Amino acid sequence: MSELHHECGLAAVYHLPGRPASPLCPPQGPSEVARLVPRMLLDIQNRGQLSAGMTAWNPDRTQLLATHKDVGSVSEVFGMSHRNAFERLMEQHTGPAAIGHVRYATCGADDRGYAQPLERPHIQKRKWFSFGFNGQLANYPELRAEILADGENHLARDNDTEVILHAIGRELSGDAAPSPRELLAAISRRFDGAWNIALIDACGRLVVARDPLGIRPMEYAVEGGLVAAASESVALLNLGFATESIRSLEPGTALVVDADGHRIERFAESPRRAHCFFEWIYFANVASTMDERSVYLVRKHLGEELARLETVPIDTDTVVVPVPDTSKAAADAMAYALSIPSVEGLIRNRYTGRTFIDGAASRRQKAESKYTPLREVLEGKRVILVEDSIVRSTTMKVLLGRMRSLGLAREIHVRIACPPIVAPCFYGIDMSTIGELFAPPFLEEGRLTEAAQAEMARRLGADSLRYLPVEAVARAIGMPGGSLCEACITGRYPTPAGERLYGVALADAGRGVASRAYESLTR
Repeated sequence: MSELHHECGLAAVYHLPGRPASPLCPPQGPSEVARLVPRMLLDIQNRGQLSAGMTAWNPDRTQLLATHKDVGSVSEVFGMSHRNAFERLMEQHTGPAAIGHVRYATCGADDRGYAQPLERPHIQKRKWFSFGFNGQLANYPELRAEILADGENHLARDNDTEVILHAIGRELSGDAAPSPRELLAAISRRFDGAWNIALIDACGRLVVARDPLGIRPMEYAVEGGLVAAASESVALLNLGFATESIRSLEPGTALVVDADGHRIERFAESPRRAHCFFEWIYFANVASTMDERSVYLVRKHLGEELARLETVPIDTDTVVVPVPDTSKAAADAMAYALSIPSVEGLIRNRYTGRTFIDGAASRRQKAESKYTPLREVLEGKRVILVEDSIVRSTTMKVLLGRMRSLGLAREIHVRIACPPIVAPCFYGIDMSTIGELFAPPFLEEGRLTEAAQAEMARRLGADSLRYLPVEAVARAIGMPGGSLCEACITGRYPTPAGERLYGVALADAGRGVASRAYESLTR
């Protein structure tokens, strides 16, 4: 689904003072573990391709916290294609501890000012900090209005990250010196939504926190003196941490690392969970494991769910074709269950650029070059095309047309390893209005019927279309539905502010207003 994008990804590393060098440290030694951050960010680049950055702490440097960030991919921002440029940059940002961030904007502009981490200098070291944020605050409009109610206050950026910056700054103001647990407990009481934070201060204290609902994933690992955390386990696995040493940070808890060592501290109760199901279905790297659930195995289970529902006649000319790349595990599992081939009938061009930042006409043109149908594989075949989701349908329409005109497929039956997307996300995924979604106009009183799916197929140019039912998601992930955030497929949100925004979105859709719910509330 090239039409759908996540907001952010986080990474953090810390080598504890006085501990023996971990074999996972860079060759330069424990004092330069900050060098590991760009490498970790490459592994979570799937979570954000708009900007990247890092902040390194070094007690032996006048600039205790040094931040580098810019718009572009990780390789572009850190000059990783040019050894000399990369080395110069790392020499300026060396240190035994660092945090990193990749971003795709769900709100705010596409310029360097919105890149993270955000650093807040201060003369007092405990008040000088830098942080990165993954998620989205559903009560951002209320928090923003609260800040601006005082005519003396001003916000320079149009996003929730700056609101978090000021919330943390407020807790650190005055003579009070809150502990990490006290600080996080205070802001947790004010925040509604998804918010994972990686923060480092000029005292050399690292804090990695996961919100009480656990909407976004966060993993961590410890080996010897090296402590690391990342939005996905693959970044830790590729550093060399053993699989069994990688753990999920529990919702409502924080990993705190300082000169005294590392510890897990609970800052908020977590009576319910709302893990984003889309992390397993689409966003996360297929090699990752989150909350003890393998992304690959979840997608495999989704394919098996599709196979159980299949009614298309199977003959020697029937093949399963995945839409590269996130649909491959589901497609392979479906084909295996049906005893038919899973073939690479579409080849993805990985260098077409980011289609989501362009206008509709340009987006369509880039979609046309994103996948190349293989006539040798598709000609005369009955194709079961497996995709992980349909959000806006732009790419799918173009793809089906090219599979018929260039690939000469005889039939194309679209199978979606996900229920229909019927509601916006207010927790960090780029689908903000009901009007942009493909499925809602076809539903009958909110129900997905066979007639609705037939009309959807006709509109897309497919011979048939089938979605998975909502209950299949929880079965595939292996979690009860009550532990998942399924708001975008049910319209039921896990937080009060999410429910309020959905009400605004429904009202806007009824009036034909195309703006996002946030914008309607902040005008």
